[in-house]
Amino acid sequence: QVQLVESGGGLVQPGGSLRLSCAASGVIGSIYVMGWYRQAPGKQRELVASITSGGSTNYGDFVKGRFTISRDNAKNTAYVQMNSLKPEDTAIYYCNVRLRIGASPLWGQGTQVTVSS
Repeated sequence: QVQLVESGGGLVQPGGSLRLSCAASGVIGSIYVMGWYRQAPGKQRELVASITSGGSTNYGDFVKGRFTISRDNAKNTAYVQMNSLKPEDTAIYYCNVRLRIGASPLWGQGTQVTVSS
């Protein structure tokens, strides 16, 4: 059974940085795409960033160069480095994985990111 373990959330001041990690266990072979979504109170869940096994990346429009996603295929782990954080980045961040093309997404339990002074 595939399990996703997220880490790295927390409280940070505006302008600060955080690095989120998502480690997938119980996976045979490589993972097609790994990524992060976020959901703030009263808002829809939205894409933060995603990366394929080949290294192709996709970012939410709000990122504007502040975040960088990467992955270690040998460890089935994805990272998102978040810089220049703003209060509006406050949300629960969810790891999202698609094992194969066309597969249903798997979700982590979420990790809280709070940007506040």
